[in-house]
Amino acid sequence: MWGSTRRCFLTSVGILWLFFILKIPREIEDDQKMETSSSRKTPRPLEDWQTITFKYLEKIQRRKKTWLTVGISSASQWTPNGLLYTLVSLYQASSPEEEKHLTVLVHLADSDLLWLKETIAEISRLFSPQILAGQLLLIHAPSDVYPSVNGTQNEASREELYSKQNVDHAFLLSFATNLSTYFLLIEDNVFCSPNFVTQIHSQVATMKSSPWVILEFSDIGFLGKLFHSKDLPQLAHFLLLFHQEKPLDKLLLHFRTLMVQEKSIICRPFLFYYRVSHPTFDDNQKATLDRETDPFGPDNPPAAVFTDMTVSNVHFPWEAYTLDESYFWTHDVNVGDHLTVILNHPLNLRKVQVMTGSIMEGKYALKKGQVELGYDPEGMPQYCASFFVLGHLVEGQLSQEIVPKSMGHQVNCVRLVAKAKQDGGLMIRHIYLWEEKAKKEKLIRDGHTSLKV
Repeated sequence: MWGSTRRCFLTSVGILWLFFILKIPREIEDDQKMETSSSRKTPRPLEDWQTITFKYLEKIQRRKKTWLTVGISSASQWTPNGLLYTLVSLYQASSPEEEKHLTVLVHLADSDLLWLKETIAEISRLFSPQILAGQLLLIHAPSDVYPSVNGTQNEASREELYSKQNVDHAFLLSFATNLSTYFLLIEDNVFCSPNFVTQIHSQVATMKSSPWVILEFSDIGFLGKLFHSKDLPQLAHFLLLFHQEKPLDKLLLHFRTLMVQEKSIICRPFLFYYRVSHPTFDDNQKATLDRETDPFGPDNPPAAVFTDMTVSNVHFPWEAYTLDESYFWTHDVNVGDHLTVILNHPLNLRKVQVMTGSIMEGKYALKKGQVELGYDPEGMPQYCASFFVLGHLVEGQLSQEIVPKSMGHQVNCVRLVAKAKQDGGLMIRHIYLWEEKAKKEKLIRDGHTSLKV
């Protein structure tokens, strides 16, 4: 079986080349016309996929090799719209200088033609500057080149799910081999920490004298795993050979051991994490929040963070405003104590989310508090002279939509205020801010997706 799988793998990777993507008019909205056009086309024979693949590879190999490739495999049934979340976060977390050293490779690992069409059209609309610069590449392997599992291809068993995921990533890794010096594997439903490219570069530099196979910038599954690109062909071969045996994260552990790295090398702070979950809510509240979820992650524009709560030398106020797993820890909070985010520039906000307490058990949440929006900045350093209440925390959390026009003015400050004395610890996990959607989409269309958070 391995021989036939390998031949398919080497000769039949189907590529949705970006020239095809860019032929899709940006203004196209009529799905019926698109479907009619697609229905006239006959499926490409397997030999054509080989020709397209080799032409694409030749073009890619002529491009300048970058320092880092970020690889993502995505399918419709995993995390709907998660890929768009991740790409927006990835480019927002990268400066223009960092983008010069970065390639993003996405494997659209799904045979659903409607999903493929819509995903390609949306990515090409939002990220055309990166596509034209050769910084964002899309590939697709047709379903008929996948090996069968226990003689079947259509059952939805757990074994088949992780088998497909392993093969999806084998295609991804093999294609990424010659794109860059290092390869970073992430998933399609995550936030990226600001300037993660620079932070990874710094970590690699510190490991220069120590051999390694995998550096881990997250301790969850296979998220945030860094490899030498020279090891990718062996890893792809390994995943294909044992695709039915174990889930991807378990196979990576075996591969690391076979490559003589016995222990995990965990790099802190973590740079990648899943989009916000709400584990302290019941199922009905989760469903409501899921329906209200935005198509993009939070922006957290540049700002300063101040507090009159007790500050230790371990966790700092600004850690509540970062887009990573860090948090601000304090204790013995008094009535009126606050943590305030003062934006560098006044903005129209469309959503504010504040989360306090631990993720798993909800411990150390702010028992009684409210979130306020401020304006009329004054003084040096600036502080808002006027505030009004946006909402009260429920179980230590608030997620509130805002209609900017209803406010009559832009927001300068966001303040979390304690409304009762609270003994013991308090964890302010994050304060997330979203800018007005129309403005954000315009920035993305204009090629400013590299705005630093």
